[in-house]
Amino acid sequence: MITLKSPREIQAMEEAGKVLADIHVALREWIKPGITTMDINNFVEKKIREAGAIPEQIGFEGYEYATCTSVNDEICHGFPSDKEVLKVGDLVKVDTVVNYNGAMADSCWSYVVGEASPEVKHLMEVTKKAMYLGIEQAIPGNRIGDIGHAIQTYVESEGLSVVREFVGHGIGPTMHESPSVPHYGDAGKGLRLKEGMTITIEPMVNTGVWKSKMDKNGWTARTKDGGLSCQYEHTIAITKNGPVIMTEQD
Repeated sequence: MITLKSPREIQAMEEAGKVLADIHVALREWIKPGITTMDINNFVEKKIREAGAIPEQIGFEGYEYATCTSVNDEICHGFPSDKEVLKVGDLVKVDTVVNYNGAMADSCWSYVVGEASPEVKHLMEVTKKAMYLGIEQAIPGNRIGDIGHAIQTYVESEGLSVVREFVGHGIGPTMHESPSVPHYGDAGKGLRLKEGMTITIEPMVNTGVWKSKMDKNGWTARTKDGGLSCQYEHTIAITKNGPVIMTEQD
């Protein structure tokens, strides 16, 4: 079911989004060579709890961690590990959901460890711009396909590919709700967007083919050809004055 949020509910989600955005800002300087992906997870969980919020991912369908930390060819849902030590050039995606006084915010951000190679830099720049191009289409009267079309056409024009198997979603008061928000598709097609919808836009972009394969843990997806994958994600509200980004940083 799609729920339309009131201005009061959107304000509460913005407060949750501020908690989450501040954590991503802190990670910019904190992620460095030599730390593990479990170090990242523990840092994020500590920050969430210090803010008086709840790391909503813990316990979701049996998931055990506050974050998904996906490295290099991992597309999403990477398990944090004490054994995965980050090195210069690694591309790390940190995805987490915050529950603050019952309001939800979901955001993934990508970080490079140390200096980025030209390939990684291009992938990150394209993925982030694609997310914002999709957000621009999230206005009342447009359709879900307008978001996906804007993302797909730009990404493919840059010689990269958009993951199909994992998409954005509605959010609040639970973590995952209708509608699904693909990052590919045809303009003018799909569900019509309405004021009060709150959704995530979270393109996953690969350097090679868009297809994925699943690890034995049943959670972690990685690129089928071993290429790099990048992701950026914001939680947004669709309002009469345009999209409101509730997890915007700075």
